[in-house]
Amino acid sequence: MTALRELLAWLQHESITVAGYPLPWIEVVGNLFGFASAILGMRRKVWAWPIGIVGNLLLFTIFVSATFDADSRTPLFGQAGRQVFFIMTSLYGWWRWQEHRNARLAAGASADTPAITPRWATGRERVGYVLVWIGGVLVAQWALASIGAAWPAPRWYFWCDAWILVGSMLATYAMARGWNEFWLMWIAVDLVGVPLLWHSEYYATAVLYGVYGLLVLYGFFVWLRASRTEAPDVLETRELDPVG
Repeated sequence: MTALRELLAWLQHESITVAGYPLPWIEVVGNLFGFASAILGMRRKVWAWPIGIVGNLLLFTIFVSATFDADSRTPLFGQAGRQVFFIMTSLYGWWRWQEHRNARLAAGASADTPAITPRWATGRERVGYVLVWIGGVLVAQWALASIGAAWPAPRWYFWCDAWILVGSMLATYAMARGWNEFWLMWIAVDLVGVPLLWHSEYYATAVLYGVYGLLVLYGFFVWLRASRTEAPDVLETRELDPVG
């Protein structure tokens, strides 16, 4: 246990200084993997998922390691927890996109064809993710506040962390399903996440999430255009209308 704490502390403090602020190397590298995953996701490439998983593993160590260092930054348990969920959902998204890509290749598509065709969620799916977001924030806030009760952080921290946690979960799932709403969910997450991360001194992650905002806006219109011009996936059509 002591060795683990020493390793996490080293990961937290090994850094470079940019404009007077120390930026942990592992935080920078983890976010670069995340940025690469976002670009590949916009292009609907299957590689977006495994590359994103590597970034999630690196960022998980950042948010958790602060817990073992009294002189470090505020640990964000929701941020750490969502990395775990990212990995689980990414495995699902990896499998789902690969399955859709294989179906396209079997139908004669070229090797560089995107894995999926985006679409808007159905009315039932929208009601479902709105209810999950509301209920999830209430439960996550209670859980995070209970876990971090001994940490000197204001209560609004936990509400923000819960919003980011649940919104990120839903956004990743929506990406796996190929919903256009995926990008809009990320905008809602970033509007809370960037200020919270900056306030908590996770500067590298806050800056990158700000850049994400621009990529998200562009990515939304890329997916929207594809959903209007490309033929629906055969597998997706069967899932929506199994009888037909």
